[in-house]
Amino acid sequence: MPAPKGELDHVNPYTLLVAVVLSAQATDKGVNRATAHLFKIVQSPQQMVTLGEARLIDHIKTIGLYRNKAKNVIALSQALIMHHGGVVPQDRDALEALPGVGRKTANVVLNMAFGVPTIAVDTHVFRVAQRLGLAKGKTPRAIEDQLMKVVPDKYMQHAHHWLILHGRYTCIARKPKCYDCVVADVCPYKPKTKAPDEGASARGARP
Repeated sequence: MPAPKGELDHVNPYTLLVAVVLSAQATDKGVNRATAHLFKIVQSPQQMVTLGEARLIDHIKTIGLYRNKAKNVIALSQALIMHHGGVVPQDRDALEALPGVGRKTANVVLNMAFGVPTIAVDTHVFRVAQRLGLAKGKTPRAIEDQLMKVVPDKYMQHAHHWLILHGRYTCIARKPKCYDCVVADVCPYKPKTKAPDEGASARGARP
């Protein structure tokens, strides 16, 4: 996958920003289900403010922490209108100043919406980077800083998506699929898990 894409559905930088804010402690699939109709009627900060918090809650109430997220989405929409002419800024500090937007969210928006070579460290990147020995640290920022130093420039644009998708589908938390991993031969992580059929064969074998 030479040009991986994020799995949050969106139609422009603003809806991407909203989707990422909603995705905190929620799955991308869950967010996509909630925003499927929302993004058909709301695609700008002004439309979101017009929709209002109560109606927004009706759309996103299947997502965890939906009440607080609804407050943040309305507040950040108002801030975009007041301070940025209703346009998502291409600046990290300006993004992080918005309600509900942290460094990870800002990195995702900068990377996906504006092509800035950033690395957004979520739980998957945090885990995979350390298992692969690419970075070590106790905080997402520590992992981000190290990855920014070791990832070659030509791979920087897509690095965090490769790591996220690898962690989501192969290098999963409890039972990583080492038997189906393309970098298992150079990965220092131990122990290596066996393929399901190998485990069944071993349990069924007679002494």
